[in-house]
Amino acid sequence: MDKNSTIIVTGAAGFIGSCMVQFLNDNGYDNIIIADDFGVEGKRVNWEHKRFLVAVERLSLFDWLESNQPNIVSFIHLGARTDTTEFNYAIHEELNVEYSKKVWHYCIKNNTPLIYASSAATYGAGEFGYDDNHELPFKLQPLNPYGISKNEFDKWALQEQHQPPFWAGLKFFNVYGPNEYHKARMASVIWHSFNQIKKDGIVKLFKSHRPDFKDGQQLRDFVYVKDLVNVIGWMMESVDSKPSAIDSGLYNLGTGKARSFDDLVKATFAGLDLEPNIEYIDMPLDIRDKYQYFTEANMQKLIDAGYTKDFYSLEEGVGDYVRNYLNAGLKIY
Repeated sequence: MDKNSTIIVTGAAGFIGSCMVQFLNDNGYDNIIIADDFGVEGKRVNWEHKRFLVAVERLSLFDWLESNQPNIVSFIHLGARTDTTEFNYAIHEELNVEYSKKVWHYCIKNNTPLIYASSAATYGAGEFGYDDNHELPFKLQPLNPYGISKNEFDKWALQEQHQPPFWAGLKFFNVYGPNEYHKARMASVIWHSFNQIKKDGIVKLFKSHRPDFKDGQQLRDFVYVKDLVNVIGWMMESVDSKPSAIDSGLYNLGTGKARSFDDLVKATFAGLDLEPNIEYIDMPLDIRDKYQYFTEANMQKLIDAGYTKDFYSLEEGVGDYVRNYLNAGLKIY
């Protein structure tokens, strides 16, 4: 892909979106239209020093595109309402479904490839497994309005007769890494663990409220944000060929290896050259019946599509994040 090509990244002030823009900058792409709610002052450090053409407010994006008619070669839609503790579905529906439909229709009209963020939250309690085939979304029962909204858009996209020249809905599993400092309660367990260690020398993890899981042995597929943006970058480059070398559709984006929260916290302590010190506390009631005890991405579809780069192991990713960002006092990637 020509390095002078123009790319749109939504959610560019947020965690994954800002890492995506940095990845593009690092790989020679500066002609980027970034979109988000830039009025959130706490996120300013995520985007203000990146290289881009213009920053457009999220709600003004489609009017701006209509007025300026840029030639967009790739639309990377990472903007979303991601708060799993927000139970007002209407809020999620507006941003995660209706706004995404506008993105979809823009990409059809302008013959633009689309890569958008779905979520492992669509899989609910995992009773149907974690396969990214196209039959499963119609059976899934997500545990919260966020997961429901992401699954509703996936289902809508799969049923649409008219589609962009290429599209991929990437089901992000548990993502961690730099640029998440502003997410507060929704930041990764690593971020919270690091701050607890610095303050009290101990990390508090949720007890298990299921007899088949011991405390700290709840399992998730934790994926480093640097792997995430590598995959998106590879996909963006790969679909530049006509016809695309990759099939459109839904793709899991995790590591394919579930690890325990105990392992995650131990890796955080190791990044600080400290011995683990963990206490188990009751899970808040508001999330107890909506909690995923196990997630693990089936990654075969992405591998079959041609992605060959190794993913960070949990110890490698957490070590890099803790040593080179959190403990080094760096907020951003």
